[in-house]
Amino acid sequence: MIDTHCHIDFEDFDKDREEVIKRAQDKLDCIVASGFSNDSNREVLKLSKEYEGFIYPTFGFHPVSSQNSTPEELTKAHNYLIENLDNIVAVGEVGMDYYYVTDKALREKQKEIFTSFLEIANEHKVPIVMHVRDCEKKAVNIIENYDDIPYFVFHCYGGSFKTAKRIMDKGNAYMSFSTMLCYSKQHQNLVEKIDVEYILTETDSPYLAITKEERNEPANVVNAVHQIAKLKDMDVNVVDEITTSNARKVFNI
Repeated sequence: MIDTHCHIDFEDFDKDREEVIKRAQDKLDCIVASGFSNDSNREVLKLSKEYEGFIYPTFGFHPVSSQNSTPEELTKAHNYLIENLDNIVAVGEVGMDYYYVTDKALREKQKEIFTSFLEIANEHKVPIVMHVRDCEKKAVNIIENYDDIPYFVFHCYGGSFKTAKRIMDKGNAYMSFSTMLCYSKQHQNLVEKIDVEYILTETDSPYLAITKEERNEPANVVNAVHQIAKLKDMDVNVVDEITTSNARKVFNI
């Protein structure tokens, strides 16, 4: 099993990061640590070197926190990404968030930043992990313009099934589902309908724990895999094999 999206670098894990990673190593093949900002990108790269062969990094610029970034900060993110293309498995998480952001000017700024990373991924033929909350359809329309990005990942997909069908029709786009599957009816309904060949598993830890009191962690991706198997009435080992194969293909790990 693979947790394709977690934030193991966050301060939430500062007190017991080694133990959290050990628990993940006991259960999982590997994890993908998603960069969030310029500082976060440096940290996930550092962790990937400390746990080589188990932690794989992506470099991102989260839409909500980056919408107010300066041109210098954005340029720094672009340059650091390009300098480390051989050290990462994807660009991301980058994108747009219409759930938290309703201001039209800020949404346009998010789109501009998102597009800048799409252009880098397209030029260098690198997969991209997208945070596109409440604007999944718009994101699908945007990515149609980028033919050289090998794979697109809709992180923690929560859009409509109609949009999911468009994503599947692309052939090189995937939707990842988290431990939210244990309680979210919306996500359960989606997984029931979406072909497992286009599904990835994640935790988005420390977020999206099964209860609000808990801190999520990568090892909990096991719960998402079991829930997918239950919802689709499939053997859990088959779901594990397919989703793991999907992740290995997308991230080349």
